[in-house]
Amino acid sequence: MTHPQVVVAVPARLESARLPGKLLAEIAGKPMLQHVLERCQQARGVAAVLVCTDSEQVRHLAQSWGVSVLMTSPDCSSGSERLASVVAELVAAAGGATADFDETLVINVQGDQPLLDPGVIEAMVAQFELLQRPPLLTPVYPLAADKIHDPNVVKVLRARDGRAITFSRSALPHLRGVPPQQWGEHTTYWGHVGLYGYRADLLAGWAALPTSPLEDLEKLEQLRLIDAGIPLLTYEVDQDCLSVDTQEQLEQARALAGA
Repeated sequence: MTHPQVVVAVPARLESARLPGKLLAEIAGKPMLQHVLERCQQARGVAAVLVCTDSEQVRHLAQSWGVSVLMTSPDCSSGSERLASVVAELVAAAGGATADFDETLVINVQGDQPLLDPGVIEAMVAQFELLQRPPLLTPVYPLAADKIHDPNVVKVLRARDGRAITFSRSALPHLRGVPPQQWGEHTTYWGHVGLYGYRADLLAGWAALPTSPLEDLEKLEQLRLIDAGIPLLTYEVDQDCLSVDTQEQLEQARALAGA
């Protein structure tokens, strides 16, 4: 089996409900999005890094940083839908052709992860090969006790074989008869790192996936795939890479970056 073709795609939308314009917020003298792109470019085994956006402002900035851009519709409801709308161009950027969709890994990196470890991307590429190119991969990490009940942290309930059973902002599993502050003493709780590794043929079929009530309730796009019965495999990393959704998290990122 030949090595897979790999492209990193960063969906970039300026209109954030909780922290508007966060992608361009300054961290250590650079916009947050620029930090993300630079870290993606450090990952080995990646053919290309692209921004997918509906913003002309983002397009001009990304191109000024030497990053290729694909323009997408402002009507995309999620980052995954944004990438799905340009999947043929992403496969081409990875060095493939239409016939290579099942050989191409499209890694969806959120534009609000300025402290992303490039090694997480490299681990995803390695897992994609090791697991013989599954439709979908995502990293998880063991949660600290003080994060188990934090609604800003997305949790993953995993099966024994590493498949994701479901995702939620609530703690999973619920421990009956145990005080919530003691739950972490009885089992490992898993947090979700907001990266997805899509085999390109899965993205190509995104528009045909049925809408998901679970996705609408939790506002978590990966639940559409769980609802559709598509296996989502997880792999373990040591820790989360901070996602910036609130002003408090932005200040935390600035402190960690030495701003």
